[in-house]
Amino acid sequence: MNRLIVFTALGSALVWGFALPREEASAQTTEDIVGTWTLVSVIVEQGGQKRDVMGPNPKGRLMFDNGGHYSVLTFRQDLPKFASNNRLTASAEENSAIIAGSLSHYGTYSKVGNVLVFHIEYSTFPNWDGIDQKRPFALKGDDLTYTTPGSTSAGATQLVWKRVR
Repeated sequence: MNRLIVFTALGSALVWGFALPREEASAQTTEDIVGTWTLVSVIVEQGGQKRDVMGPNPKGRLMFDNGGHYSVLTFRQDLPKFASNNRLTASAEENSAIIAGSLSHYGTYSKVGNVLVFHIEYSTFPNWDGIDQKRPFALKGDDLTYTTPGSTSAGATQLVWKRVR
């Protein structure tokens, strides 16, 4: 009789443990992150200080497809227009502002537990071309947050994205 109670309790715990949603929401499969995301914020933390490196209203898109490909585009909202209206004849100051205020890359991705691995093919920061970057992430509803340790400065960068519906 006691064995029956123990087996029933264990069986119930196993069934309910798998059936009920987890409080700590994270992507269970790569399909959970497939889609288009819009940029909410890009915060660098360095020496206990936080800095909003893409400004208060950044622009950007993150796209994951079912085939394992991704693309990331991030921009400051206040990028200057070129006085000449020609990007090939832009001034050094204009080019510098654009480079400092944008970052993009694309390639393939994989997920290992709660870590996204970006297999970067090409980037507007050429030092990243051909490398893999691991980014711990959390997915809660329509919010995706990942951290890039030391990628754009000496500090860790946290990017927050909102799923586009």
